[in-house]
Amino acid sequence: MSIIRSSFARFSPLVLGTRTRLISTSIRLSKTSDPFPLPFSSPDLAQAQNRLSDDAEEWAMPSPLDRTGEDEQTLRSRLIYQTRKRGTLETDLILSTFAKEFLPTMNVEEMKEFDKLLDEPDWDIFYWSVQKREPPPRWKDTPLLKKLIQHAKNEGKVVRMMPELMQKEPEL
Repeated sequence: MSIIRSSFARFSPLVLGTRTRLISTSIRLSKTSDPFPLPFSSPDLAQAQNRLSDDAEEWAMPSPLDRTGEDEQTLRSRLIYQTRKRGTLETDLILSTFAKEFLPTMNVEEMKEFDKLLDEPDWDIFYWSVQKREPPPRWKDTPLLKKLIQHAKNEGKVVRMMPELMQKEPEL
């Protein structure tokens, strides 16, 4: 037993006493400081006042990237990608099929409005489109959201699947 104890003592200073002492030491450490600090991290990160609140409504949304000067084709391609890769399958399906149907006929101003809608959280867009939650005033009576709601109703009972990405033809 002493051979095992001495070999563990070389790797971990906490394994010097009994099992009870090991547990009590690790509990004591976790209450006072971060037992696994990140390299070069500020000690302020471990303080409780720097953590996010439990209420998600109080979290600040990240600001969208500045995309001034983006041409129409790049905007259209980016919107197609962003409708497919949201992170929530339900929202991905509604938005990607909506984009396949409506994006080719949208003008630049409509695409910019759609881009702003995509800055909203996934579940908000989903619940607004299936009319389970009231949209905020900035989206409530917009033609874009009305089209999205109509699309989500799927009154034609169309079987919807994630659309294939179209590849550009090589230019000769």
